[in-house]
Amino acid sequence: MKIRLLILLILFAHQSMAQKYNTNTPWDSLRNRNYPAWFQEAKLGIFIHWGVYSVPSYSGPEAYAEWFLRGLHANDSLRIQFMRQNFGEDFSYKDFAPLWKAELFDANEWAELFEKAGARYMILVAKHHDGYCLWPSEHAPQWNSQYFQGRDFVGEIAEAVRKRNIRFGLYYSLAEWNNPLHRWYTDPHEAIQPYVEQHMIPQFKELVGTYKPDLLFADGEWFNSAEEWHARELISWYYQLVGDEAIVNDRWGHGSDIGFITPEYSSGGITTDRPWAEVRGLGRSFGLNRNEKLDAYMTPRDLIHLFVRTVAHGGGLIINVGPAADGQIPLLQQERLIKLGQWVSLNEEAIYGAKAWTKSGEEKQVVLQRTDPQINFNWVRNSPGYPIMEDHFTAEWKGYLRPVISDKYTFSAQADDGMRMYINGKLVLDLWENATASSDSQAMRETQDNKPSGEVWLEKDSTYAIHIEYYESQQNASISLFWESAAQPKVVIPQSALYSQADLDEGDGLLATYASMRQYLAYTHNHGNLYAIAFEWPGKLLALPIPAPKSGTKIHLLGYEKPLEWTYENDRLLIDLSPITYNDMPGHNAWTFRIENYE
Repeated sequence: MKIRLLILLILFAHQSMAQKYNTNTPWDSLRNRNYPAWFQEAKLGIFIHWGVYSVPSYSGPEAYAEWFLRGLHANDSLRIQFMRQNFGEDFSYKDFAPLWKAELFDANEWAELFEKAGARYMILVAKHHDGYCLWPSEHAPQWNSQYFQGRDFVGEIAEAVRKRNIRFGLYYSLAEWNNPLHRWYTDPHEAIQPYVEQHMIPQFKELVGTYKPDLLFADGEWFNSAEEWHARELISWYYQLVGDEAIVNDRWGHGSDIGFITPEYSSGGITTDRPWAEVRGLGRSFGLNRNEKLDAYMTPRDLIHLFVRTVAHGGGLIINVGPAADGQIPLLQQERLIKLGQWVSLNEEAIYGAKAWTKSGEEKQVVLQRTDPQINFNWVRNSPGYPIMEDHFTAEWKGYLRPVISDKYTFSAQADDGMRMYINGKLVLDLWENATASSDSQAMRETQDNKPSGEVWLEKDSTYAIHIEYYESQQNASISLFWESAAQPKVVIPQSALYSQADLDEGDGLLATYASMRQYLAYTHNHGNLYAIAFEWPGKLLALPIPAPKSGTKIHLLGYEKPLEWTYENDRLLIDLSPITYNDMPGHNAWTFRIENYE
């Protein structure tokens, strides 16, 4: 009788949970739903961008290769010329599909790599903005991987990662660039309802209902509201289908205000009471971009530091891989993941399940000085160079301007976020308050020149002092400085007119000074212990400006067996590292010190 009663109670509880969400569930109920513990403990996820765009795998060095089709629609000469030269004059984007052979693809190899990287979940792009489906979708019958490759990639990958206890997630683009019911970026945004109701909703339910992912990552939402996307109904349906372990991200249209937050190509630290994860590629692109340069890729040190920063700020990292069209994850990307996994395996007690402490770490100001030949940069969401951070940095350029024509010059600039220019100490151009806001998901927004301009009469072969100030707040970063006159068209001011020293015979550019704050130590809290993770080896003494530990507290360097001696002086915890030799160091990218029983 007791057993029967227990079974009935379990069934009743299950039915109550299943009925909790329906199409009429209000937003507040969805927003107040508890986030699953597994996601907040996992910290590290792997993103996979792999599709038709992996055949050309090409874009500008700073652009997203998975946006290849959008480049064709926008008449991007770089992509159009590349496709014509390498695939023929009459070749179209759809002709890439049968060339996506995936002959070396092995889902189990991928899953093994993700496990070695220390990932606790992964997210596969099931459909990107080009509409191509990596499963046999009935709603895209001749534009899916079953039709062209004869394979259900979503199903194969789901099976492989779940065997290794890696949570399975799916990315789904709400919008499509080329769907006849609504061509995103081309047709009016308000005319999207036929596409949503006749195509997107049934396809969404087909995908999610078939594979029941633990995580749903929506994208492509930014021109429309959550109401237009029917987001509340879709999220409710998904929660009802998968249950309490399900989680969604924050990209469901204006007014949704739900899900874990997904900053993209940021410096890895935000303040929020919601779960969050930094989202970025190992290089500048998500899809493989064969036009990227080596310095576009994060080093193992950069990757480890970014990951630790996200954990110290209470979040996590979703790091992307972009496999080639043959199904192989490039060896450089594999190497980066393996290096990250080796570090995590040694330091996992400070990572998985860790909480943010009272402060995320310690910072110091860093500076980068160099000579820039021109003021013409589009960093997108990247740093101008190590050690400068991706966000919240400043720049100054100083030197001299020497025109070769006497004329009235009009100066203008494109700047994200703000800039000022002085000539001979006089303010000529002021775009300081011209920051442009964008959604975290709208990574490829198309920029325009800022409107303000300034005019100055300049004499031929005269030398004028020039001083430019710039600041970057968050997300995209760029600056270009132009001049024009009656005698010459508008162009970026060339190197030949810019001098770092007044007495030089030829222009070499301007002296640049970049500055930002940079975190050199991170704190996490887990298992009742405080963990101090140093991004630089402290030398003989590690000084932490934190409250004093209790008498008798033990301190260890993870990977080094002997306890470390410590004292407390002048409001700093001083840890003696003098016994540790170079050969004793556990790794070379970051070092974790456990301070036991520290609240």
